[in-house]
Amino acid sequence: HLIFKCGGIDKRTIEKFEKEAQDMGKGSFKYAWVLDKLKAERERGITIDIALWKFITSKFEVTIIDAPGHRDFIKNMITGTSQADCAVLIVAAGVGEFEAGISKEGQTREHALLAFTLGVKQLIIAVNKMDDIKYNETRFNEIKDEMTSYIKKVGYNPENVAVVPISGWHGDNMIEPSSNMPWYKGWSRGGKSKGMTLLEAIDDIAVPKRPTDKPLRLPLQDVYKIGGVGTVPVGRVETGVLKPGMVVTFAPAGLSTEVKSVEMHHEVLSEALPGDNVGFNIKNVSVKDIRRGNVAGDSKNCPPGETDTFNAQVIIMNHPGSIRNGYTPVLDCHTAHIA
Repeated sequence: HLIFKCGGIDKRTIEKFEKEAQDMGKGSFKYAWVLDKLKAERERGITIDIALWKFITSKFEVTIIDAPGHRDFIKNMITGTSQADCAVLIVAAGVGEFEAGISKEGQTREHALLAFTLGVKQLIIAVNKMDDIKYNETRFNEIKDEMTSYIKKVGYNPENVAVVPISGWHGDNMIEPSSNMPWYKGWSRGGKSKGMTLLEAIDDIAVPKRPTDKPLRLPLQDVYKIGGVGTVPVGRVETGVLKPGMVVTFAPAGLSTEVKSVEMHHEVLSEALPGDNVGFNIKNVSVKDIRRGNVAGDSKNCPPGETDTFNAQVIIMNHPGSIRNGYTPVLDCHTAHIA
């Protein structure tokens, strides 16, 4: 909805999606289709891979990383979340739907925990599908209280988290205050800022300090082979600066190559800074030589390499009840996923 209204996608495309969704009996998925570009996802009605879209507010150029909310795709969710400055946790207001998400094995619970664990320290909660519950204040407050108590356990300070009742379908409180919820007096954050809508909450995100002075580190999110261009690794700059002409080294592959060009949202950049989700074209490296989870660095300034030890914050999810000698978990570290 936000992408459509803030100019990220044209009206014709939405109309086409509307028609396709109606033909398949999934009318209410209209806006979700904007993010679900893959046909396979459309047919299952869920968001699989991480889609990057942008929209522009009066204050920010916002990149949305649409991470999946479906059990099978938690690996993709981890990769998406590890690249965000702020998480928008969308919970469904429907009776039974919210309860399923917040149950012990639920998605809502797991996503909030993952976001905090992966270093996403800012959070917004959007209580969606308010239209399904006829914009009921009691139900909203019940969900707000439950979510507030849960995110506090995870590690977030609830006072700094905006909770906004919305309808992504009808647009309530997305961009303009809704007339369907006269009881809603708005969100506030840390006593310092307040607002009514999801867009205002997004505009209130604090931009993290970007560590440009540190050596370049760019964990790869994916590697594409693009006809007429060549190999294009994609990922978010975590530290340092990436520039065309620079010779980068990929760890642990140990390959070095020159960066031909750097792009973000199809715009050519003279440099990419921490926080930028970019694609960069490289010379003489096959798409088979590097992969998601590899890390790119500047070959002339402290390139990434192997190490015997590192300090980590470790969080254990869904473990088998006891952990003994010989247990081999799957490890996720930035975008790497290692069995």
